[in-house]
Amino acid sequence: MMPIPVLDYNPTSQNIRVSALDIGNEESPKIYSTNNLLQSQEMDALIYAAYRQIFNEQQTITYHRQRFLESQLRSNQITVLEFIRGLTTADSFRRYVYDCNNNYRFVQLCIQRILGRDIYNQAEARSWSIVLATQGLTGFIDALLGSEEYLEAFGDDIVPYQRRRILPQRETGEWPFARMARYGSDHLEQLIELGHDYVSKPRGLYWWEFPKAPTSPLAYVTASLVAFSVLYLIVVVPIVSP
Repeated sequence: MMPIPVLDYNPTSQNIRVSALDIGNEESPKIYSTNNLLQSQEMDALIYAAYRQIFNEQQTITYHRQRFLESQLRSNQITVLEFIRGLTTADSFRRYVYDCNNNYRFVQLCIQRILGRDIYNQAEARSWSIVLATQGLTGFIDALLGSEEYLEAFGDDIVPYQRRRILPQRETGEWPFARMARYGSDHLEQLIELGHDYVSKPRGLYWWEFPKAPTSPLAYVTASLVAFSVLYLIVVVPIVSP
């Protein structure tokens, strides 16, 4: 069956569609490319920038690492484009980005992280959502990475980045895409329906502070018996034994 192509939509005027006339400064995005790497530390920075761009996380990047892909990139067996493809089709990206969002929001997140811009309008979101629904996650990612826009902006060797975030002659530019939550309100509502308490208890910074699903009374009784048995073996038995 022949795949459905991306439906036509009218791009609205965005900053990234206008040729840059400003002079770069410290606020300009840093471009990471394998064309100008001189030291191994620079490759480390490039790989870290790719993880940060795709997952929009800085504290838990080690959880998403794909060491085999990193090894291939370091030895020039794959390009940066293929490395990005590997990250966006990895199991962690599927579980932490794809599974947590509806198709429209997932399309928006991928366009932000892969093409380096926000969606033009809802017509574009619908067009790419059809590609996602008909060709699956891998086909959708391949379509984005093989698009003329991606190849012109980043090619095979440049890590995607948020293009033209700083607007000339304006005090403030566009918001960074990393401000967006990993999932939308609809997924949060599903978690609350499953019993996770995200209302009465504020969310902490560490995994043991995260809200957890309610536990049945039987589980509390079992845990208490196990704790009492362990305490008995540690404290009582050594005292009684001769």
